[in-house]
Amino acid sequence: MRALVALLASVVLLLLAFIVWQFEATRHAASSSASTNGSPAAPPAGQPGVTSSGSAPTNVYAHNLLLRKGPSFRVYVRWLRGQLARAHRQANPSFDDPESFYLDIKTGVLRANIGDIGNYLNASGTANSPLTNVTLSGDAQQIKLTGTLHKFVSLPVEVVGTIAANPDNRIQIHVTKINVLKVPFKGLLGSLHITISDLFHNHEISGVQVSGSDIFLDTQKLLPPPRIQGHLTSVRVVNPDLEEIYGDGQSDVTRVEEWRNFIRLSGGTIDFGKLTMHHVDLIMIDISKDPWFDIDLANYQEQLVNGYTRMTPQAGLQIFMPDLRVIPRNKANQNVSIEWLRNRNTPPPPDVFK
Repeated sequence: MRALVALLASVVLLLLAFIVWQFEATRHAASSSASTNGSPAAPPAGQPGVTSSGSAPTNVYAHNLLLRKGPSFRVYVRWLRGQLARAHRQANPSFDDPESFYLDIKTGVLRANIGDIGNYLNASGTANSPLTNVTLSGDAQQIKLTGTLHKFVSLPVEVVGTIAANPDNRIQIHVTKINVLKVPFKGLLGSLHITISDLFHNHEISGVQVSGSDIFLDTQKLLPPPRIQGHLTSVRVVNPDLEEIYGDGQSDVTRVEEWRNFIRLSGGTIDFGKLTMHHVDLIMIDISKDPWFDIDLANYQEQLVNGYTRMTPQAGLQIFMPDLRVIPRNKANQNVSIEWLRNRNTPPPPDVFK
């Protein structure tokens, strides 16, 4: 009897070994066939060619946003719908680093003060720049540039042209008239040998190119970060600003005219301060009734500290923020004490339960 049991056990073990061998042989053959047919297994997330949800762009909407780009340059966003995308593949977009992201605009209406543009051109030039003391003015499609031209001697110069959106999304200024010393330029051409290219050296200021009678401005390179790109459909001077329209942005401005000032971000990943937010769900709302929601990228944390934050049922954040200029400048406001944590009988700071 024992011999029969041992024999049956041996048969069972042999059958199990045969089944395992067959399974392994079949899996190996399938793997070899896939490699031969050029269908390798998908690489893990994070490898080249693979876009994970964390590296996806962040959708952005903004209404009446005054975006400070550095200490002396402002962009006025009447309306913007687009994406906030990472500028560097391995780095999250960060509010603390304007060069870490760019704005890809689908529809929008943006304005920049022409005085700011002139000041930025002057600050961006070099000591050897042929044109200094630049000021800009204009109306509708006409724009005027005045400055000092350095060629042989320093001469005041005035350039008049028409402005338009170029198909490659650059701003094109077609020069129609140049005056030097209040004398028509053509009268001095023979003696001074001055051409339009003498006004700007293409290598002097990034984003400025001269070709024939045209000056091309690439705002992605010309203006301070964050970079802005998109399909530019129209450009004009609306004193005291230069207005750029992307896509069908003008109709959107009319539609949202009565909305509050805000910026909303959704999807992707962003950093701000010490925090990282995945699957972004964040809206910043202007708590003032000012025409513009003033956000300073260099000092936005001060605005966050002095605002009010609450979490939504979907784990999103709503932040009600004051404009930078209305934040109180007293020491208590800037340094909120948490000493009350050490003594339950000490009342919390008064602004905790505003």
